[in-house]
Amino acid sequence: MRTLPSVLGALTILAASAAGAHEEKSGGFTVLHPWTAATDGAQSDGAVYMVIRNRSGQADRLVGARSSDAGSALLHDLVADNAHKRMVPVTKIDIPDGGETRLEPGGLHLMLVDLKVPLLDETLTPLTLVFEKAGPIDIEVVVQEPSGAAGSGNGHNMKN
Repeated sequence: MRTLPSVLGALTILAASAAGAHEEKSGGFTVLHPWTAATDGAQSDGAVYMVIRNRSGQADRLVGARSSDAGSALLHDLVADNAHKRMVPVTKIDIPDGGETRLEPGGLHLMLVDLKVPLLDETLTPLTLVFEKAGPIDIEVVVQEPSGAAGSGNGHNMKN
């Protein structure tokens, strides 16, 4: 016989792993399907993607992030540099009022640096988004296998 906590835990994992079904709301912000690719334990970094919708009544900026599962969380963009793409840090990401901003492979994203734990498939990792005006918003990021994330992996193969 399963106990109530184990049944609730299984339901949480099932709900979180449904692609596109995960969204979190706070104030006038909705964060749609925040996700990251599972790691193998040898990786020290992981990229986080999501869509942030702003219906707060004023434009805002994402100015930082933090996670208890990482040493730091940094805002980045991928930019074309001749024939290569390279990751560059950014200090803010604009979130227009009445609009949305996409953090996705090949573009804007968050990097979890110096992971303290492996990111295991079908689990959640905590993340606090810090906005210039709205302040901190706590969310949970779905960890999924790269093939479950539109086959994109973590979007980074930054050896060049």
